[in-house]
Amino acid sequence: QVQLVESGGGLVQPGGSLRLSCVASGDTTNIINVLWYREGPGKQREFVARISTDGDIRIADSVKDRLTISRDNAKDTVYLQMNSLKPEDTANYYCQTGLTRGQGTQVTVSS
Repeated sequence: QVQLVESGGGLVQPGGSLRLSCVASGDTTNIINVLWYREGPGKQREFVARISTDGDIRIADSVKDRLTISRDNAKDTVYLQMNSLKPEDTANYYCQTGLTRGQGTQVTVSS
């Protein structure tokens, strides 16, 4: 069984940057894809980015010019680097692999 724990969120001003981390523990040997989603206030869940074990990447069109996703397989960690943050990026960001998801980390973009 896999557990996922996110971190790195916080309060940031518009235009700022954050790097989110998703650390996997437990039986991580079968992890292939790790996805990031976000849930903003009053909004439906939104796909943000995905990375596979072999480095294949997909990023949502709405954020692709501001986000990068990477992974360190040795550390069982996936990173989401977010730049030029906007108030509409405010959301709980969580990672998921298969049916397992973490609790998420809150990102608030406000002046």
